[in-house]
Amino acid sequence: MQTTIDIAEVARRSGQPASTLRYYEARGLIVSAGRKGLRRTFHPSVLERLALIALGRAGGFSLEEIAGMFAAGDGMDIDREKLIEKADDLDEQIRRLKAIRDGLRHTAACGAPSHLQCPTFRRILAAAGRGLLPPLDARLKQEPRRGRRPGDGKPRSDRTGKAMR
Repeated sequence: MQTTIDIAEVARRSGQPASTLRYYEARGLIVSAGRKGLRRTFHPSVLERLALIALGRAGGFSLEEIAGMFAAGDGMDIDREKLIEKADDLDEQIRRLKAIRDGLRHTAACGAPSHLQCPTFRRILAAAGRGLLPPLDARLKQEPRRGRRPGDGKPRSDRTGKAMR
């Protein structure tokens, strides 16, 4: 029976690039079991932990918040109040996004000669001018993109400087 799996296999099974796995390890979210040659190895339980991290990220939790949910060992200590607060935050984001979507659709179909003559568009414009509509990317937390180093947005490269695929 195989007791550990190498980083390439963890990356393949989890859908996370090795760079993200190393980043998560540096942040204390996952722990490697050791090395096999130059490659990190992990216990198979790391796959469930990575799935929990992915689920938390999909729900809008930061890596710090997710780290706080991991109990000693492989357990979880999830604060149910935080889950309710996050669900409420998501409800508010959905409400705001629906309002923006509806405004965009109205503006696109509006019969006013100019968008600036449309009362609905003027209300949206006024709200944006008062800072009530922050940019969408400021409201949604970004996950490191596959094939990119977490946080820097640059494509990964091998040791020769060539971009990896």
